[in-house]
Amino acid sequence: MRGSGRTGRRRVQCRIDGLDTIPLALSRGSCGSDVGLGGTRPWRTCPGGSMKALDGIRVLEMGQLIAGPFCGQLLADFGAEVVKIEPPRVGDAMRQWGRTDAEGHPLWWPVIARNKKSMTLDLRKSEAQELVRELVASTDIIVENFRAGRMEAWGLDYETLKAINPRLIMVRITGFGQTGPYSNRAGFAAVCEAMGGMRYIGGYPDRPPVRIGLSIGDTLAGQSGFQGALLALQHRHVTGEGQMVDASIYESVLSVMESVVTEYDRGGHVRERSGSFLPGIAPSNAYPTKDGDTIIIGANQDSLFRRLTALMGQPELADDARFANHQARGRNQAEIDAIIGEWTQTQEAHPLVELLAEAGVPAGLTYRAHDMLEDPHFIARESIVRVEDETLGATAMQNVFPRLSASPGAVERTGPKLGEHTRPVLREWLDYDDARIDALEAAEII
Repeated sequence: MRGSGRTGRRRVQCRIDGLDTIPLALSRGSCGSDVGLGGTRPWRTCPGGSMKALDGIRVLEMGQLIAGPFCGQLLADFGAEVVKIEPPRVGDAMRQWGRTDAEGHPLWWPVIARNKKSMTLDLRKSEAQELVRELVASTDIIVENFRAGRMEAWGLDYETLKAINPRLIMVRITGFGQTGPYSNRAGFAAVCEAMGGMRYIGGYPDRPPVRIGLSIGDTLAGQSGFQGALLALQHRHVTGEGQMVDASIYESVLSVMESVVTEYDRGGHVRERSGSFLPGIAPSNAYPTKDGDTIIIGANQDSLFRRLTALMGQPELADDARFANHQARGRNQAEIDAIIGEWTQTQEAHPLVELLAEAGVPAGLTYRAHDMLEDPHFIARESIVRVEDETLGATAMQNVFPRLSASPGAVERTGPKLGEHTRPVLREWLDYDDARIDALEAAEII
């Protein structure tokens, strides 16, 4: 924000990115008012009377599958008007991916497309490409995750679009980035997770590397794109200029690989697969319980370990030379894990979690979906919400995180029908009349 005013009685002004200067008093708590942002975009009516963090930001999502759409989901969750561009008649493949309900309705689309609008546009046609260039004039952010070079082939590269709108931010998500010898390669998450180092350390040492049951590389890349968009918005807030965000899946994975590279570079260490624990970090593992469940206990700090051993009725372990400090426990990890496992097998899972919690020792069970839906903490914090879907009815999904105290996000609707908002967007963004829209439809542009 930029303040301005004269000495004495001052009229404080608020600069909101991409909008004209308006009085600060009107910029706060004005959801649902008749005041327009920059004379063009009104505040939306928000739950609880507060604005969302990204209200007034317009986004064209030209991505497909997971990485780009997850970035778009995050932007939409916090209030951005996200218009998802999809191929006419078929839509994004995510409409068909994942598990289904008993009637065969896909269950991933309602989540990854939530809070978005759907507009159909055949980007292979020059008329559709020109339409995108018209939309760009009033767009804040474009998100795309086509293979590198595809946007250039369509005449929708960043330099071309920036000439239309110098404030435009373009988030480009690919497997290997926009530059380098691998930039033109197809890059799905499975490959990029492996090249980013994550696959090698996943699993048990006597077996091949395994994959976690999520497309974590895509999700990390989407999160990276979201982060880049917010950083670019702040840069634009200061300079008035947009920029390109180059987010690759393999680098998004690499960014969370802790000190793996440095350990090798300076120490010659290669981190190997270790199963359910981290080498040298003990006790911190999954332990069996009497009733056949698995409890995760993390007591690898000296003070926590002392509390745990007291609870186990074996306080002498905290002073045993084999386990007396972090380094010693790391050297004797298998031995201390075996001792703790023998004790947990005499305890039932849920009472044991409560016992450990009362003692201040971090512990929890390995939750599945039904456990999350029933957990009182999840319920109290509304970590999972139910959103009404026209086809599925009240549908449970994760809420919006992180939680902001003044401008929180919210899940207001599930994924849209294909092309549901094509006509409204063309009317509102470009002031097209019905005759012009009908012509585009007849030519199969939309």
